[in-house]
Amino acid sequence: MHSFGYVLQFPIASRFTTGAFACLLVWGTISFALAEEPISPPAPPPDMQVLFDGKSLEGWDGDPRLWSVRDGVIHGETTPEAVAQGNTFLIWQGGAIKDFDLRLSFRCNATNNSGIQYRSRHITEGSAKNRWVVRGYQHEVRNERNLPNVAGFIYDEGGARGRLCLVGERVVWREGKKKEVLANWMDQSAYQKLFRLDDWNDVVILAKGNRIQHFLNGQLIVDLTDEDPQLQLLEGILALQLHAGAPMWAEFRDVRLKKLQP
Repeated sequence: MHSFGYVLQFPIASRFTTGAFACLLVWGTISFALAEEPISPPAPPPDMQVLFDGKSLEGWDGDPRLWSVRDGVIHGETTPEAVAQGNTFLIWQGGAIKDFDLRLSFRCNATNNSGIQYRSRHITEGSAKNRWVVRGYQHEVRNERNLPNVAGFIYDEGGARGRLCLVGERVVWREGKKKEVLANWMDQSAYQKLFRLDDWNDVVILAKGNRIQHFLNGQLIVDLTDEDPQLQLLEGILALQLHAGAPMWAEFRDVRLKKLQP
């Protein structure tokens, strides 16, 4: 069981409890935690498109020094000799997509971080540090279990808003870069039980209109509604990240996509 925290305003001060939830009213503010079962993703559609064949990087484009297929999975790795000049990406060549259901698994080491990019743009002009720069929404990939620096939060790669929605948050981004947290249901203990350190973790990303949900190992971990008309992203490309800096590796497998009707 996990808790969803909300804050509502009332002009009284009192305290009460009732079966399903507990409320504490203090100087005009009511905060309550509503017990709720973890939310699971929908069953995978039967006709999902397989984006990686387990044998080659056909249909993908990235720095050939850094990306390969190893033991049937996508393997990205930087070393002291093979350095990433800025964040670099393996880009799926299937074009821009709008609403979708994306499923895959990842594992990585803990020396750096990676990401799953979606509704993004390939940057080829200006100050791009390499040929495979991507900007847009990112599902963070890490091998850590201490909140908030964990896998699963939504990051604005190359943008101005940073961490859009942390693990356990239900968020609405209002016009003018205003973040409103409506709920926070996951604590340190719950995440440590959920995440598989040094092992494969299963991801589901659902994007429908301006709402995005991330599921990790069968459980909802972020829920974002982006209402900023100037900054919201409603379509774009898919990509996988290797981060600049400390040498690292990240691997991906079972990459499947279903384009959804609006």
